Amino acid sequence: MTSIAFIGLGVMGSPMAINMVRAGHRVVGFNRTPSRAANLVEAGGTAADSIAEAVSNAEFVATMVPDSADVESVLTGPDGVFTHAAPGTVVIDFSTISPHVAMGMADAAAEHGHVFLDAPVSGGEEGAIDAKLSIMVGGPDDAFAKARPVFDAVGTTVVHVGSCGSGQLVKAANQLIVAANIAALSEAIVFLEAHNVDTSSAVRVLGGGLAGSTVLDHKAQRMIDRDFAPGARIDLHHKDLGIVTASARDAGLALPVGNLVATLMASARANGDGGLDHSALFRGVERLSGRLG
Repeated sequence: MTSIAFIGLGVMGSPMAINMVRAGHRVVGFNRTPSRAANLVEAGGTAADSIAEAVSNAEFVATMVPDSADVESVLTGPDGVFTHAAPGTVVIDFSTISPHVAMGMADAAAEHGHVFLDAPVSGGEEGAIDAKLSIMVGGPDDAFAKARPVFDAVGTTVVHVGSCGSGQLVKAANQLIVAANIAALSEAIVFLEAHNVDTSSAVRVLGGGLAGSTVLDHKAQRMIDRDFAPGARIDLHHKDLGIVTASARDAGLALPVGNLVATLMASARANGDGGLDHSALFRGVERLSGRLG
C-alpha cells in the first residue's frame, strides 16, 4: 500500500484513481470541479479541497489533465504540486502533452527535489475502467521501478521507453496509428454502405483477417450505429495530432498520412464534431461523400 494524490478526475482520471484504491493504495483526489470526486470517495478514496491538501502526505502524485498548459499550471503554479509536495515525491503525469513540455517538467521537478515520469496512456475510457491501459513511460529507471505498483494498478502493458519525453513521443506515434486506422475504417464502412452490403457481417469477417485491429473491434459498430458518445474526443485527438506534426517538423520528417489525418481531424472539429468520440471522424468521410444525414 502506498499514498497517492491524483489530480484530474475526468473521464480517464476518475476510473484510474478508483482502480488505484481497488489495488489497495490510499488515494486522495482533487479536481477543479469538486463533484467529480464523488465516485472516488464512494470507492473508498478521499477528496481534497486543494492541490496542496491532496499532495501533502503523498509518496506519488499522479496527474491526468487535458493539455500541456494544464500540466504546467497544476505542477508549477504558485499553488501547484512542485511547491507543496514533499521532497523526493515521484510525480507521474498520465496526460498526453508536448514532449518538450514533459522534458521541461522533469527539469522543474528536479529543481524542487522531485522526480518526474511522463506516462501517457492508451486504451480510452474502457481501458481506464477495466484497468487495462497501455502505459508508455519516460524517465529515470529507478523512479520507474519505484512507481511500478502504481502503474500495475491501472495498466496491463507497462513499458519503460526511455528518458523523460520518450513516453510522449511513443504516445504521439500511437495517436498517429489510431487516427489512420479510424480514417481507413471510416472510408471502408462508407464504401460498404454505399454498395448496400450487410455492413455488420462485413466488419465481422474483416476483423478475422489482416484488416483486423483494436480500432475495428471497438469503433466499427459505433460507426454503423452512429453512436459517437464521447470517450476519446475529437478535440483531444486533434491536439495529439498537433503534437505529431510539430514533432515531425522538428525532426525534419515528412509524414504524408499523418498530415492528412491531422487535416481530417481539424475539419471534423471545425464542423462542430469536436465534442464527439474520435470515431466520429466517420462523419467527415460521410460529409465529403455527400452522405451525411
